[in-house]
Amino acid sequence: MFITLKFVLRSLVLPPAAPLLLAALATWLLARRRTGDAARKAALAIVLASLATLWLLSTPVVAETLTRLAEHYPALDPGSPVRGEAIVILGGGTERMAPEYGGPAVGLEALERVSYGAYVARRTGLPVLVSGNAREALAMRTTLLRDFGITARWVNGESRDTFDDAQLSARLLRADGVRRVVLVTTATHEWRAAQEFESAGLAVEPAPVHVWAPQPRELLDYLPNAVGLLRSREALYEISGNAVRQVLAVTHLRRHGP
Repeated sequence: MFITLKFVLRSLVLPPAAPLLLAALATWLLARRRTGDAARKAALAIVLASLATLWLLSTPVVAETLTRLAEHYPALDPGSPVRGEAIVILGGGTERMAPEYGGPAVGLEALERVSYGAYVARRTGLPVLVSGNAREALAMRTTLLRDFGITARWVNGESRDTFDDAQLSARLLRADGVRRVVLVTTATHEWRAAQEFESAGLAVEPAPVHVWAPQPRELLDYLPNAVGLLRSREALYEISGNAVRQVLAVTHLRRHGP
């Protein structure tokens, strides 16, 4: 119930829902006959601000700026040795039944993580753990084996969020003597995930995927599109999640000490 409530609240406070709800409320105020002139002006300003916010958040240039703010780790250097003892690949919250494959398959974000995790596994020879909910973990394990020829040694299919990913994965890994992991997840999610895994008692070598890289600007970067809005939403979620975790960490230190 708590997890469901968390996802509902997240959907309501992040775009596009939050600006749309504000615009709807302001429109209702404008439609009321008893609304005074001052209230009408405020409501009209809210409508315009909400629409402008949606426009800006949907532009790739704003999405890119927010993404850079959410990223904290550089890409793993392909030429440097990896010090981890196992590779942990976190799910991306998407999975589907794929008739074209005759079985489960991961969604686009999780596929990017699985693909990169497989690349690191082939380069290092390290064993792999996949983590997500039951359906997602099955899809990740199946995709790893079917498309990349890699068998996951550990499968954590009981996670509901990043906290569960860390706690349950750490339990599986410590049972086999693993104390340091190469953590594969999206770059914007890497910092928060690393904090959770370190809190669970594992040393972490960050291995972010979809890391920001500079590229020439184009006219289309300043025009709104669905991908831009999605990237802005994901970045805002991670920025807020990072901030909340930092506040909780400071509060804990003040109460209990280092």
